[in-house]
Amino acid sequence: MQHFPDAQAVVRALRPEEPVILNRPHAAARAARFFVEKFPGRALYAVKANPSPELLQILWDNGVTHYDVASIAEVRLVRATLPQATLCFMHPVKSPGAIREAYHRHGVKTFSLDSVEELEKIVVACRDEEGNAATDLRLCIRLRVSSEHAALSLAAKFGCDLTEAPALLQQTRQHCDWLGVCFHVGSQAMSPFAYVQAIDRVRAAIAEASVVIDMIDVGGGFPSVYPGMEPPPLEDYFKIIHQHFYALPIAYNAELWCEPGRALCAEYSSLVVKVEKRRGEELYINDGAYGALFDAAHVDWKFPVRALEDDLIKPGMDFAFYGPTCDDADYMPGPFALPEDIQAGDYIEIGMLGAYGAAMKTDFNGFGAAERIIVTDEPMASLYDGSRTRPEADNVVSLR
Repeated sequence: MQHFPDAQAVVRALRPEEPVILNRPHAAARAARFFVEKFPGRALYAVKANPSPELLQILWDNGVTHYDVASIAEVRLVRATLPQATLCFMHPVKSPGAIREAYHRHGVKTFSLDSVEELEKIVVACRDEEGNAATDLRLCIRLRVSSEHAALSLAAKFGCDLTEAPALLQQTRQHCDWLGVCFHVGSQAMSPFAYVQAIDRVRAAIAEASVVIDMIDVGGGFPSVYPGMEPPPLEDYFKIIHQHFYALPIAYNAELWCEPGRALCAEYSSLVVKVEKRRGEELYINDGAYGALFDAAHVDWKFPVRALEDDLIKPGMDFAFYGPTCDDADYMPGPFALPEDIQAGDYIEIGMLGAYGAAMKTDFNGFGAAERIIVTDEPMASLYDGSRTRPEADNVVSLR
């Protein structure tokens, strides 16, 4: 893999005809160390955010030992890449075959579920050849919680209701060696109080169930930095989670987990694209909705952008993007602020695409090729470079 100091150096040297993904290993390593050192528990990387084997190795090298896998393909990938990693199958709905292979072939012991049907499926799939039940299962009940503080809701598809949780906890406790409760407050949670509200629901479920709880998993949702989305420092989230965790009616040695995806990998990658055509305030570029810019098109996500040509001198104006395919849906409204004199043949860097960007590229319409290059400059925004601080008095740390 080629190495360059920054995106401008890539453009000057290569003048690429196709998109180029720029990876920053130092940024991912820094994010991993931040969570390992500062989160008051264990951080599992949510592999779906970016399953790159190179990224998985960087996270492992910097102390991330547990991985949230959501499919049997992710189980196979992480086990092949990191043979010593601990894998946790946290998708609440799995096929029997996937459960069977994960448990018997890949050593997965931890599974998430949100229904009696899924519990029965796991129990049956993990039996040995003589039909004996597994005695080493670590099972986590996924509780449905609010996503009101998140940019993207994850409240509809998974999670049992609070009214269902106590009975499911009691039944699951009979089939496992270790019982946890997990939830997800939604992607890009912009307030630490998202976790306070969720933990309150956990408290109610545990109190009614009256079972021993060995682990609380506060899931993902930890934010990164994007235009118009400036979250509080992650230390605020960690501190308030820690305080409310210790107020729960759980085992004295219960563990605290989290499942960051975006927060660990958003800063890892950016994308260099070429302007193929300009039509007024619309730029036709060579990546789009079916490539790394899926979120910019389909959920109106705002990404930071910068022009890479030295001769662009006019003030900025707002542009929308069209991607390279023949589909009208390949459209990203932005707005993306770029120099007013940008034209066809110019290059743009689009930042913060390490999470869900490169991972969601397709080959639709024959587009999708992208070279990967390592650069050593800083990402276009960062939670971890020491530039984002607030006075202690402004931090959200009080207990309810």
